[in-house]
Amino acid sequence: MAWLMTESVDEYLAAAGDFLMSRLAENTVLVTVAETLRARGMAAFGEAAPLFGWWLSAGGTVEGAFVHTPPNPVLLTRVPRQAVESLAECWPHERPLSGMTAGEDVASAFASAWQRRTNAAPCLHRRTRLYRLGRLVLPQPGPPGHPRVAATTDRDLLLVWVTAFQQESSGVAGNAAERVDDRLSYGGLTLWEVDGVAVSMAGITRQVGGMVRIAPVYTPPGLRRRGYAGAVTAAVSQVALRTEAREVLLFTDLANPTSNGVYQRLGFEPVEDSVTLLLRPAPTPEG
Repeated sequence: MAWLMTESVDEYLAAAGDFLMSRLAENTVLVTVAETLRARGMAAFGEAAPLFGWWLSAGGTVEGAFVHTPPNPVLLTRVPRQAVESLAECWPHERPLSGMTAGEDVASAFASAWQRRTNAAPCLHRRTRLYRLGRLVLPQPGPPGHPRVAATTDRDLLLVWVTAFQQESSGVAGNAAERVDDRLSYGGLTLWEVDGVAVSMAGITRQVGGMVRIAPVYTPPGLRRRGYAGAVTAAVSQVALRTEAREVLLFTDLANPTSNGVYQRLGFEPVEDSVTLLLRPAPTPEG
């Protein structure tokens, strides 16, 4: 039983791809991150090289996986308890780790093991809920306006909105330009317009194995609570269903009951919750 690690996305998918696809909804982010790296190159999420890993059981089967794209927290699937503690012990010393996103039991177990190794105290950053679309229910009555697939002429606005979304959701602006350009390349951003003015936005990932994930969804603060986010989310959901996606997923911040209510009314059903824990280095003694 051991963790095997690589910086090759192709080697990772050859070894762990079947495991990831066996629970496609729960592993949605790990799958789409790997697909993005294959499509956009290994610097898609930053200059530091990504790291991939999979847990090989005594019987030779894969029972867990992770992906790390610095400076983002490591993403970890459900794994046996032994694998969690082993990962904390064998994590490369030269590779800084800012945090972890996983199910609460897995994340907490890792944070405890990591604290024993490094003395870094975990701090809860965010609780999220994964939703799966059941039967789509269109907003009735819907808000004024209509959807429109974003074009390169919308790029400046999209950069502002994607940056604002990243700052609200994670506190870090990130590489918004690359993400916007990538989404524009395959029609992955949709605007909701009222009288020719964009008022809300929803993105969608590339389809992988019949699965898509809606993200980001953003409405400027002054235009919220008017039904625009629900309308544009419903619009991109319809597009996904027309392209025969079998799984239409999205994440919400559990601290935002409004968005959770909006998506449930559209027909999205809870799948599972996860947490992001930040792992703060211990202070250096003075003197």
